[in-house]
Amino acid sequence: MMKMDESTQEIFTSQLNVSRETLDIFSVYGETLAKWQSKINLISGKTIDNVWRRHFLDCAQLHNLLPSGTKNILDIGSGAGFPGLVLAVMGVKNVTLVEADSKKCLFLSEVVRRTGRHANIVNCRIEEFDGGHFDVITARALAPMDKLLPYINPHFGPKTKGIFLKGQQVDRELTKAKKQWKLKYKTIPSITSDGGSIIIVEKISSGSE
Repeated sequence: MMKMDESTQEIFTSQLNVSRETLDIFSVYGETLAKWQSKINLISGKTIDNVWRRHFLDCAQLHNLLPSGTKNILDIGSGAGFPGLVLAVMGVKNVTLVEADSKKCLFLSEVVRRTGRHANIVNCRIEEFDGGHFDVITARALAPMDKLLPYINPHFGPKTKGIFLKGQQVDRELTKAKKQWKLKYKTIPSITSDGGSIIIVEKISSGSE
């Protein structure tokens, strides 16, 4: 199984309260990712040796931010399963992964098969997805905020929360997005990146509404 360094394991087990069984499942996920990476481009080659912290831990930190009573999650542009499939591995139920690339969907299906964790995998563009409203919508490295908001708007109900992993350009993204959208949100520092943030969007509406 893929090994992680002690500091990463400590964060997983202490801050995120992850069981040994779940860590073992993440190891299977990592092994599958490494195998498929040689066939299709799932993640940056520079991060393949740092999968535990750069990808798994980065996404798993969202687990503690899910609202109480969350019944379903929509993850858009899932790619290698970040963050949606990571949350499914953490035990979250009713996660829907929307991914346009059919090869990446095959990879997601293989991870689901090998880990025994369930996720609903939908092979289509998010613009074509007609799944109604969700309790939580997630995305990582998909698009800047001004592009992301039109994607999530059709699925954003009165009680929906959007939880998005963002990098160092988040302030610039928000400034641009607020020219077209009215937002109620808060930001939380990432535990894996000094310049990274998590944006929790509570309400959105277009500027014309």
